[in-house]
Amino acid sequence: MQEKCTIREENFVGCLLVIVFLAFPRIALALLFLFSNYLQRAYHGLLWPLLGFLFLPLTTLVYAWMANSRMPIAGINLLILLVAVVVDLGGLSGGEYHRRRR
Repeated sequence: MQEKCTIREENFVGCLLVIVFLAFPRIALALLFLFSNYLQRAYHGLLWPLLGFLFLPLTTLVYAWMANSRMPIAGINLLILLVAVVVDLGGLSGGEYHRRRR
């Protein structure tokens, strides 16, 4: 017998997926690349997603989401993209800051 999923359980799975994408953007990028054409529709090549995977993974995900949703890169969407860049750059430069303090 199958039990019906309640609305709370369905929302939980969606929220869990968003949390995984934000916590582990490189894993999310790899899964999107291997199992869908989401990144190919946004970037039309391999170079930019590969560079994004290495240097700015959250920004790469955010831009792919905006491109696939056909959102303009202006206004609040530009602010969201800039926040993703700042978060990515903060992760890159945080280690350098702590290394210099020693």
